[in-house]
Amino acid sequence: MGRGKIEIKRIENASNRQVTFSKRKQGILKKAREISVLCDAQVSLLLFSSAGKLNEYCSPSTNLKELLTRYQKTSGKKLWDARHEYLNTELDRIRKENENMQIELRHLMGEDLSSLSIVELRNLEDSLQFGYDHVRMKQTECLNNDIEILRKNERMLEEENRQLKYILHQQEQMAMRELRDIDIGSNKKGKSYSSQSRVQPFGFCVQPIQPNLQQNK
Repeated sequence: MGRGKIEIKRIENASNRQVTFSKRKQGILKKAREISVLCDAQVSLLLFSSAGKLNEYCSPSTNLKELLTRYQKTSGKKLWDARHEYLNTELDRIRKENENMQIELRHLMGEDLSSLSIVELRNLEDSLQFGYDHVRMKQTECLNNDIEILRKNERMLEEENRQLKYILHQQEQMAMRELRDIDIGSNKKGKSYSSQSRVQPFGFCVQPIQPNLQQNK
């Protein structure tokens, strides 16, 4: 007895629907791989389950982006707007430029030089020499700037030292004048006291102890 034909409509039972999806997904992915290998066809398959899970297959000889670009050119349908295409082109340009810069950097570091010709090696040598000269010139410039800063600081310190010496000299002169004034004041006081000591004895008159004896004589 032959197998009955299944009516193609949505399976209402969630469990049965999931089982059917899993079985037929494996079958369609297998068919995509087979037609890619047997017929040398470029195949890309995207499959989303009802839960949003992605399943995909792409021929080993290509990728999804190339196939979509080819589809857009062949069918004439716009998959992306002009701005998206511009950004995509700009991204490719930047990626290519970055690759070239990485290659140049490896060359400057002395790596992967076997593929360069004599002319390219000479140009690389000139570039390195120019860079070396520029670095030396910048280093000398920085050194001269540092020396000028040190000289400026030295002049500032010398000027500050002269000012401090001048202030110290003024303070010493003031202290010496104060000491002389103190010595002069002390000498004046000493002379005044000595004069008073010499004059004071002549202020006394000797009185006779027995005045009656003078009168009897």
